[in-house]
Amino acid sequence: MTASYPPIEPYDHGMLDTGDGNLVYWEVCGNPDGKPALVVHGGPGGGCRASHRSSFDPERYRIVLFDQRNCGRSTPHASDPAADMSLNTTEHLLTDMERLREHLGINRWLLHGGSWGSTLILAYAERHPERVTEIVIPAVTMTRRSEIDWLYRGVGRFFPEEWERFRDGVPEADRDGDIVAAYARLMEHPDAEVREKAAIDWVTWEDVVVSMEPNGKPNPYSDRPSADLLALVRICAHYFAHGAWLEEGILLREAGRLAGIPGVLIHGRLDLSGPADTAWELARAWPGAELIIVDDSGHTGSDTMRTQVLGAIDRFADR
Repeated sequence: MTASYPPIEPYDHGMLDTGDGNLVYWEVCGNPDGKPALVVHGGPGGGCRASHRSSFDPERYRIVLFDQRNCGRSTPHASDPAADMSLNTTEHLLTDMERLREHLGINRWLLHGGSWGSTLILAYAERHPERVTEIVIPAVTMTRRSEIDWLYRGVGRFFPEEWERFRDGVPEADRDGDIVAAYARLMEHPDAEVREKAAIDWVTWEDVVVSMEPNGKPNPYSDRPSADLLALVRICAHYFAHGAWLEEGILLREAGRLAGIPGVLIHGRLDLSGPADTAWELARAWPGAELIIVDDSGHTGSDTMRTQVLGAIDRFADR
């Protein structure tokens, strides 16, 4: 089995008007009469990529991708300091997903996405279980405050020098407090140089956390155009400073609402940024979920993980 299908292009795309000044980019590719599937990208603020289309058999799936608010091709772009971040919350994104489903005339769809995308998928599916056929998640996160604290403080015990550099990127008065909130404030600073330095400090730390993964892509966070990098960090810091506007642990406590939705959770054993116990906890709380631990993968994946993802999506194609 190959780790992806050949590249394809959308047969339809557009900008979804949210009614509050935001326009959300969407595209559809594959078979117009195929099984609907929605790709929910990570970040938050990472944007969808052409490679995201290639996990689906284009003969059997109607594949929908979208750029979440203020990133990718959605406007206004978060790299513009005038973009209003108060209009970008988890609640806004859940509403956008439902609006997009209705706009495309889809009754139910498979959901696929990892990292932050998995949090958004779980929040959507627990609210609208009747709209979800199956779920395939690589790199499980629930964006609990405990997970955020691990990623931006706890994992520093493996990289003390680099974490100290990340910590020292915020004003001295903030270093013993909420570092993520301090970065969120820096990303709203009127001085472009301050924002740019904070963004680079942030992605440098993110790259360090995944740097030991044997099969991952090097520097996956910093290796993007400057506008996209600024948007990614601004949106990430904004979300994580607010705990993604989710009651702590709510997605795990409400996992029983996913009963009847087949789910495959695929997680790298070497994922330092999101240790495997998060996926383990979710699998135990979600009736009928299947957990696959991939020994050679971290957060950024591997050929083995991609093969597992493709296999899970293929398995659901004719269901």
